[in-house]
Amino acid sequence: MGNLGLDARSLLFEPSRTIGFDVGLHTLDSYWMSPQDINYYRARVPYTQLYLVTSGTTEQVFKLLHTQNVNHQLNIGFNLNYIGSRGLYSSDLLAQNVSDVNAAAFAWYESKNKRYNILGNLIYNNLKAPETGSILSADSIYTQKNPLGTIDEQARLQSTFENWAGAGIYLKQTYYIGHIDTLKKGANILPTQRVAFTFNYSKRKYNFLQNEADNYNVFPDYYYGYNYARDSLSVKHLQNDFSYSFYLRSKSIKNELKLDVGITQDYYQYAQYVRDTTLNQYGAKVNLPDKVQGASFQDITLKGKLSYHFSDRILLDFNLQQIAQGRDFGDFLYDAKLTLAGGDKAGKIIFEGYSQSSSPPLVYTDWISNHFIFHDKFSNQKTNSVSFTYINNPLKLDLKAEYFLVSDYLYFLAQPGGIDATPTQLSSPINVLKVSFGKSFSWRRWHLENFLVYQKSDYQSTLRTPDFYNYTSLSYKTLLFNVLYSNIGINVRYNSQYVAPAYATGLGQFYNGPNVTFSSYPIASIFFKATLQRTNFFIMYDYVNQGIQSPGYYTVYKYPQLQRMLKIGVSWAFYN
Repeated sequence: MGNLGLDARSLLFEPSRTIGFDVGLHTLDSYWMSPQDINYYRARVPYTQLYLVTSGTTEQVFKLLHTQNVNHQLNIGFNLNYIGSRGLYSSDLLAQNVSDVNAAAFAWYESKNKRYNILGNLIYNNLKAPETGSILSADSIYTQKNPLGTIDEQARLQSTFENWAGAGIYLKQTYYIGHIDTLKKGANILPTQRVAFTFNYSKRKYNFLQNEADNYNVFPDYYYGYNYARDSLSVKHLQNDFSYSFYLRSKSIKNELKLDVGITQDYYQYAQYVRDTTLNQYGAKVNLPDKVQGASFQDITLKGKLSYHFSDRILLDFNLQQIAQGRDFGDFLYDAKLTLAGGDKAGKIIFEGYSQSSSPPLVYTDWISNHFIFHDKFSNQKTNSVSFTYINNPLKLDLKAEYFLVSDYLYFLAQPGGIDATPTQLSSPINVLKVSFGKSFSWRRWHLENFLVYQKSDYQSTLRTPDFYNYTSLSYKTLLFNVLYSNIGINVRYNSQYVAPAYATGLGQFYNGPNVTFSSYPIASIFFKATLQRTNFFIMYDYVNQGIQSPGYYTVYKYPQLQRMLKIGVSWAFYN
């Protein structure tokens, strides 16, 4: 959408592989911290890492990690992440600043006999992203005589933003029962049976706050107020997951058969509010929160996984997830994967396929807000996929070919020339072919990394992604002043032209609006990185080629991307 911290979508086709209840709001997921993002450590000494990248007030990223072992069985630590961004086009209004905070405390414990493990975390998120409706000169910003100096453009909305906030607790316990196999005495423990229980509770709140009149017609409709909105959706999620694992191994422990069975209970409670004017008990008009919908329900999911490992040469996995009871009854995800590994030089081949059926997200079926109201019924979206992957680590090469057949595809569509994004389901199936290729080259002190993707569907006007994407990095390694291990290089990324999506302010969705195709040119950045003992230094001049081929670029309709800028970073590790 223009700068770090704003709503984002992938340029590559990446279908979700989740089933069950889904709110359908994901444009800020890149900045949200989940239990799956937490790493756990065995730290022989206390370890702290500081990370900072800044380009002044335009973008700032700060990360802090600390972890230490209390004793051999217990480790504790915490994470703190912060993103601040003013962008290049907005004024100095505080309401237009990005402000993201993630904080987490985590711990891990293992019993002395190594049979019992518990890991857990507490997570807090607070994301604030301005909803500007773009700038007034969005269509002409790159045609002005001095576009690089226009850093104080007026936005259509100057004090409107979205705010996602939430907190949660996650605990996972495992216990090994029965006989335990070991490759060495006291090391590399391999259980023959395992039971596990996972508890996860979280509360999330999605807020949209409009604090001004819509003088430039950003919104399509007004159901409760013209110059003020307090839309919110709160979701509580309680999950209990039980699993049992059984292992069969040969005496040499080279062959292994593993069976996992489990059951997951997901309990949800959600409520949606708007701000509306009503009369109080004294007959005076007051503006108060009004609950417009809410529900509570549960899903029961049955899980099973069968794995067979023949040494490290053949690995066969079958995975099953089926919602057997609840609101999303009938959702399923079936997955199968075969891995054939040769020697180090031969590499390995992976065949994979999956079939999925998932319920429509809430935002498509039941949504009530100041600017968008939907009450629709849609069929489950179904995805079938097969893929082939070849990986060769000595050659630093990986190749992947994927085919997707998507039925009853859900997306947002507007009338020609309109801004009224409406949920829509495509009746015809979509065929998608995606081929990815990655290769690294090293010659003396030179290093080249290249990643290419080709993706093509028979509904390009619906799936608005470029056919071709490429990322290339060329660097030269050297030792400066006999102490600085340095890399000097250039990164270049490029995507082919495609029909750009539009963005629905107040809904938090990218949608298919006007059929606008922007010119596409390579985006280059030069960088210098140096390491001095425990410290890494980093300098990058991003979009260094601006003004050579084009004055700027777009990836979303009416939202100009960032201009060239200097970024400086440092990563500093502390340990004894």
